[in-house]
Amino acid sequence: MTIDRRYRGPRTSANGGYAAGLLGSRLGTASQVTLRLPPPLERPLTVRRDGDRLLLEDGDVLVAEATAGDPGVTPPPAPGAAVAEGAAAGVGAWGPPEFAECFVCGVRDDGSGLGIHPGPVPGADGLVAATWIAHDVTPEVVWAAIDCPGAYAAGDPERGEIVLGRMTARVDRPPEDGEGCVVVGWPLGEDGRKLFAGTALFGASGDLLAVARQVWILPRGA
Repeated sequence: MTIDRRYRGPRTSANGGYAAGLLGSRLGTASQVTLRLPPPLERPLTVRRDGDRLLLEDGDVLVAEATAGDPGVTPPPAPGAAVAEGAAAGVGAWGPPEFAECFVCGVRDDGSGLGIHPGPVPGADGLVAATWIAHDVTPEVVWAAIDCPGAYAAGDPERGEIVLGRMTARVDRPPEDGEGCVVVGWPLGEDGRKLFAGTALFGASGDLLAVARQVWILPRGA
């Protein structure tokens, strides 16, 4: 596979959720993907099966590995679209300038990104939410949509850059193209440099479309 530059997270590597979805969705509707290195852009990568694992390799270097797995988390009740839109009002790109053009949470004038910028839901104990009009829907785009909301929920821009280390996701139903959705994220605690979060995607009628559990990594010294 080759990951197009459109799907960048940092400026020089792929969005973690998108890359994880490219690999994990090959195992079915639910899988766990561990990212070992930032997935490179615009050069051929190899997908190889090793027993019950799928490996994504850049030459001889392991980039990511996937196994079957369910996130095992239950999301909080979906906020309505008006609540989610209000929570996201005025929220912009998250994190350091390196992520300013992220496919999911960056700002792109050409409309090539998802533009998902969740904000805190009042009185909801750490829940963040945003609306998203689904477009260009593929399994990997759904994984991407429920990636960065976990960083908003678990991270803090004052603590430094965090990166996705592992994502376990299940897609129950991809949204229809043009469907109005609500995306949420919520914190699940931390352990040293590891921050944990859950994320979910709800459809126009409030039905659960996808859910994920994530491990985010703080850089050393943050």
